[in-house]
Amino acid sequence: MMKTIRRIICLSISAVCVFWSCKDVAGPENPSDGIAPSVVSASLEDGASGVDVGLGQISVDYDVPVAIADASAIELTGMDVEVSTANMQVRIAFGKLTGNTEYTLTLADGAVVSRSGNVPAAPLVLTFTTGEDPDAPPYIPGEPGDYSQSLVTENPLPAASGLYEYLLSIYGKNTLSGAMAHVDWNTDEAQWIGIQTGKYPAIAFFDYIHLPDSPSNWIDYGNITPVKEWWNAGGLVGIGWHWNVPVASGSSTLTFNTETKDSDGNTVVNTFSAADAVVDGTWENGVLKSDLKEVADYLMLLQNEGIPVIWRPLHEAAGGIYTYGAGKAWFWWGADGAEAYKALWKYMFDYFESAGIRNLIWVWTTQTSSYSDADYAFYPGDEYVDIVGRDIYDNSDAGSIAGQFSAIAQMTTHKMVTLSELGNVADMASQWDAGAKWLFFMPWYDYDNDYTAGYAHQHADIAWWRSSFASPAVLDRQELPSDLFE
Repeated sequence: MMKTIRRIICLSISAVCVFWSCKDVAGPENPSDGIAPSVVSASLEDGASGVDVGLGQISVDYDVPVAIADASAIELTGMDVEVSTANMQVRIAFGKLTGNTEYTLTLADGAVVSRSGNVPAAPLVLTFTTGEDPDAPPYIPGEPGDYSQSLVTENPLPAASGLYEYLLSIYGKNTLSGAMAHVDWNTDEAQWIGIQTGKYPAIAFFDYIHLPDSPSNWIDYGNITPVKEWWNAGGLVGIGWHWNVPVASGSSTLTFNTETKDSDGNTVVNTFSAADAVVDGTWENGVLKSDLKEVADYLMLLQNEGIPVIWRPLHEAAGGIYTYGAGKAWFWWGADGAEAYKALWKYMFDYFESAGIRNLIWVWTTQTSSYSDADYAFYPGDEYVDIVGRDIYDNSDAGSIAGQFSAIAQMTTHKMVTLSELGNVADMASQWDAGAKWLFFMPWYDYDNDYTAGYAHQHADIAWWRSSFASPAVLDRQELPSDLFE
């Protein structure tokens, strides 16, 4: 919108009149002699909002021909500018602006003068605010540091606070090794690693994937023996949740994916809605509350034993929307988009708080691999997340992995960053040396592991583990301080 600054000026039908025929009214032989140039209009309105970040130029029109007397006196907040004139117009050119940012354009006293007479124009100040930058990541990269010093859980279990303080103390100096349970509720992979290398991973991860079948004669998450034995042996505990839900109201077909196969092998689309799940009265909300209560009860068993849990729910929500280009989420919790996902995360967080769960360290998993494909639209917010994780598979380039670490660390400057899942990637010694200073790392389990020394583990074989443990930065279970378990 053009801003017009009202001023009575002398005009004539003849172009000559602009300069000469008004002398009887204006007085001087040349109307610009001794008269300060006045602004007639500007291409941007003072106080404008939602301005395009690619605007590129602002022009200011005066009532007489003007010149630039002092280009350094023309400034646009934080931007390099190029200034030029065209008869009665001053043009200020600049590069791309930052989204959602307030800017001030200042033409200070003495910057602009009349071309005849060199009379200074009055100062001009225009303030405006840009709109969204469609090409920018939701988080503007910054320097990591000033990490959150306390857990997001209110009144956390002392053991959880102690563990978090320890994590803060080693971040950037060491990385904790981890291993995933073979499917769900065991330490088979961790034991295999320990037997073959002489070193046990620092963290054993578990999964509530079979929640609908627990308790049964083959799975019972109420039997916390595998977790308790690991903890008592001086190992840290992590738990994730591949959350299986009915694909439709009343259906016996369950999945955590956006689609699955039924008992007859037919493809079934999962209609369980993350958006509806947080709405009271929906069938999805009934499932949600029932499952959350069951998991809360299981987590309370661990809390009562004084065991803190590195908790990683609702992982990889963005799926292939960004990094992998498939255009859709993989899991039902991300299928309704970022806003629905964040509401679901907060619902779970608030539910566990109300249930008195105080032993969790919350890990959110990003799919971000660079600034250009950031999925931080799905980020629940600093007040709901303790650690940011990244899952990486099939990448033997340690430098590339280090680049991903750097991008994520600069996206979430107040949170530690971890390699929450991996498979078939460069060993941790190579990654660390390349600059990937992950807080911890965890290879995914092998589906057919026979636990022998030479087994060709599809995600991390024993040769990979030996190379990783060779790095002084990689900590195993024996190197954890004993006071974490008191």
